[in-house]
Amino acid sequence: MSDLDFLQEPQPNPPTARRGLSFGSIVLLIGILAVMVVFAFALARQRETQPMGGPAPDFELMLFDGSEFRLSEQRGRVVVLNFWASWCGPCREEAPELERIWQRYQDEGVVVVGVTYVDNERDSLAFMEEYGMTYPNGPDHGTVITRERYFIRGVPETFIIDQNGEVVFFKLSAVSEQELIDAIEPLLDVS
Repeated sequence: MSDLDFLQEPQPNPPTARRGLSFGSIVLLIGILAVMVVFAFALARQRETQPMGGPAPDFELMLFDGSEFRLSEQRGRVVVLNFWASWCGPCREEAPELERIWQRYQDEGVVVVGVTYVDNERDSLAFMEEYGMTYPNGPDHGTVITRERYFIRGVPETFIIDQNGEVVFFKLSAVSEQELIDAIEPLLDVS
């Protein structure tokens, strides 16, 4: 062995398998997580601003049939207040359930009222006809009720207001018939 054997050209290292995520994948994952955190914070913040556990903000609504609905005139009755739009997919799921609640409880002192959110009258009326909605509904022109009094950021949103005008239930997303029954029944049992 000569003294120059150690000077041989080094052999290239064989390629190693890459482990873990690429830089682009990590950036994408961080971006998705950031969006989820912001969205969760916004939903939590919205829930904080909802009028829950206190007096329901009063409002006046001109209904599609030309009559007027005023929340403060409903004292002594349970009010199911639903914000919806014809373009809202989850609203389509809950519309028949709200109608069943109206049919079941209207003679027991329960009022169901719908307020359309950022919708045009023609589409709202077509939606109501399609789903056989017979309970009172009206548009929130200028979004004063939805944005300034109830802080609605999307639809559907449903509130239940007790006989004393206090908000006792709130649901951000489609509400089921059973959820409504579970919230309404105890209010009707109170004498």
